Amino acid sequence: MKKDAVIGIDIGATFTKFAVIDRMANVLAEGVIPTDHTDDVNEYLKDLTQSVDEKIKKVEDHTVIKGIGIGAPNGNYKNGCIEFAANLKWTHGKVIHLVQLLRKHYPMPIAVTNDANAAALGEMIYGGAKGMKDFILITLGTGLGSGLVANGELLYGHDGFAGEIGHVRAKDNGRVCACGRRGCLETYVSAPGIKRTVFELLAEYIEPSELRGYSFGDLTSEIIYHAATRGDSIALKAFEVTGEILGVKLADAVAHTSPECIFLFGGLAKAGDYILKPTRESFEKSLLKNYQGKIPIVLSSLPEGNVAVLGASALIWQEINIAG
Repeated sequence: MKKDAVIGIDIGATFTKFAVIDRMANVLAEGVIPTDHTDDVNEYLKDLTQSVDEKIKKVEDHTVIKGIGIGAPNGNYKNGCIEFAANLKWTHGKVIHLVQLLRKHYPMPIAVTNDANAAALGEMIYGGAKGMKDFILITLGTGLGSGLVANGELLYGHDGFAGEIGHVRAKDNGRVCACGRRGCLETYVSAPGIKRTVFELLAEYIEPSELRGYSFGDLTSEIIYHAATRGDSIALKAFEVTGEILGVKLADAVAHTSPECIFLFGGLAKAGDYILKPTRESFEKSLLKNYQGKIPIVLSSLPEGNVAVLGASALIWQEINIAG
């Protein structure tokens, strides 16, 4: 007898990961394609559907695909679109009717949500947020995404875009953001954001640093992390500045949702205590007294490669159950 399965898709700025997943969260087949190799959404979707079809063929003898769940930057659960996603080459300045386009190829239930919302679903169902009804998940990658869960449900707001913490203003008249505004949090707290901080520090201070030998294009957050582990003063200062800004804005978010816990996920979060320590210190200092000492900031407990894909699959299982 064939078992039910769904497709979970995580659309990132650089890569798109996908998997065939059963109800027990077992990954039956998986794959990855580049996201940023084209600025034509039709070309991107052609590559995606071809790759997904190959994986479906490998499992079609013993599975039935029931639907497709997608996590994507600026994915709008309420209308099935990706709207003005600044970090996706083929969406910048446009609304992409993603669900409508994919239904031409897959006549089945399809749902899309913000990539951070998908990660939050994965954390809630499979990870450290099991049993929690109120928490925040922050994704630290090419941008800063956030998934807010209150009373056991993701917050979408009336238009599907509740919880865009990455685009709250960190500094008046601050850095230019890919969204077109200035001073957004993700221009300071993200992989590109910490790079920008490093170059500002290199210009301000004169002490030796191994980071002085890198061009902006060659420098990565991983290189900054490894420099910090070797005691590089500029790298260490960059993490302090980044964590201080993040802590302040997380304290602001607490005032809105009063979460039980805050989870950090993504490439920049891999720096561990280098980002956690300054974030926690700034967070506690910035909190209203009745919140202090109550809300831990911890790393996601799920592997980075799977959490958003699992969350996207959870989204479509939820849709199927509601429809049923």
